[in-house]
Amino acid sequence: MIGSFMDIRESLEDSERQFLSSHACLSSKSSGRVYPAKKCTIRTVFQHDRDRILHCKAFRRLKYKTQVFLSPVGDHYRTRLTHTLEVSQVARTVSRALRLNEDLTEAISLGHDLGHTPFGHVGERVLNELVPGGFHHVQQSLRVVDVLEKEGKGLNLTYEVRDGILKHSKGQGGLLTPDVHSRAKTLEGQVVRLADIIAYTSHDLDDAIRGHVIEAADIPNDISNLIGLRHSCRIDRMIKDLIGQSMIEDGSQIRLSREMDEGIRALRSWLFEHVYRAESVQSEFNKAAHLVRELFHYFCDDPDAFLQYGGRRFPGDPLEISVADFIAGMTDRFALSLYRECFLPQPWKSI
Repeated sequence: MIGSFMDIRESLEDSERQFLSSHACLSSKSSGRVYPAKKCTIRTVFQHDRDRILHCKAFRRLKYKTQVFLSPVGDHYRTRLTHTLEVSQVARTVSRALRLNEDLTEAISLGHDLGHTPFGHVGERVLNELVPGGFHHVQQSLRVVDVLEKEGKGLNLTYEVRDGILKHSKGQGGLLTPDVHSRAKTLEGQVVRLADIIAYTSHDLDDAIRGHVIEAADIPNDISNLIGLRHSCRIDRMIKDLIGQSMIEDGSQIRLSREMDEGIRALRSWLFEHVYRAESVQSEFNKAAHLVRELFHYFCDDPDAFLQYGGRRFPGDPLEISVADFIAGMTDRFALSLYRECFLPQPWKSI
């Protein structure tokens, strides 16, 4: 039985060579890992990476990290985990249609947000202000898989997955950067970059309507007419545009139509103004920012307390970096619980 396993990975690699596009990244052609490792007998290297990410602690913690609404009580609001799964679904659909490497796409998708802080981007902004040299969830996601997971050993992922994680974010700039240095080297990584914004612009809008932050009728007509009013319609139109435009010129470029590119950017800008910065949303995030700031200063001022509450130090890392690692890895509910324990008086417990 064991001997029969030896041909499975090689058979999968052969299938990739026969079926995938000439522009796809083949598992057998991976640039490898930082630390050489024996290949799995039944999984390709990108399938192996996907599983390493799926089973790591940082991935499980995404369940209780904010996407848009802070620690939502309702069961149907997105969290950072459900966002990640939606990105993976969009990216895999596109990759399969373009005959790209779906396993590589999935691995990058599942790992792209592992470095996100509790309380969404407000936690990231606070740490960026406080950490020497700044803080960004993209670099932190790579640090999670390279250093922090497995008690400091990291996940030892392939170069292509690490590159896709590092290059997935576009901030508030253009969706498709002409800068080759900030663009993923694989088309699969470039697909994830666009799948990320397709997913969050549509589902954040969906959650904002569900939470009565806005009404569907508030969306400008030029945006809703192009992209659609319902979540399923928006996803369908954006994915089909991405696939259709990327099939031009034999699928050698990942791109959107000019009209759709402008429409998505207009929707993103509208979301920033009317949802992400809405007073009803921002007031709670101001409290969360205070919480993150206080925890950071508390642990930097008291290294013993930092270790007592579960922080870790790695050789050569300044305390501020270790504290940032600790806070960035927290879920919303753990950060809230820890704040209460550190700063609020606890009821007297008699024995």
